[in-house]
Amino acid sequence: MALTINDDCTSCDACVESCPNKAITSESPIYVIDPAKCTECVGAHDEPQCMVVCPADCIIPNPEHVETKDQLLAKYHAMHG
Repeated sequence: MALTINDDCTSCDACVESCPNKAITSESPIYVIDPAKCTECVGAHDEPQCMVVCPADCIIPNPEHVETKDQLLAKYHAMHG
């Protein structure tokens, strides 16, 4: 399942550089995660790095984009070879 950022986002920018897929962008007033690029760091790390660095704990699972670990891994490999 891709992740999403809720309204508690403080736009601190901590999550942007931590994303190996460049799935996080700044939009007004909060940041946004592109579900087509989000793999929850499957293929790159053991846990979603954006969630690890977020001081506001505003990054949560997106129930509109449910994917299995295998689907997330396939998406990661499609982006990174």
